Amino acid sequence: MAESFAPLGVTGLLSIIVTLLSIYLAWIVIQEIKLDAFLKRPKSGQAKLLQIMLAVIIGHLFARFILDYWNWSQLLRYIVE
Repeated sequence: MAESFAPLGVTGLLSIIVTLLSIYLAWIVIQEIKLDAFLKRPKSGQAKLLQIMLAVIIGHLFARFILDYWNWSQLLRYIVE
């Protein structure tokens, strides 16, 4: 019985990995943005927290796009049937 849930577990693991990688990529990109012009104290803790929050939000949205696209491409096989 546990074998029938294996694909769900793999999908969950894939979703976690894609999301974490997307957040990491977003963090790298955000580091390249010059936020000095937008923030009063760009070196403060609040500024770092804002960068983390932006990385999570952007990374999650990007991961959601990738995972949705993957799921949609998997559903295309049902067009023929």
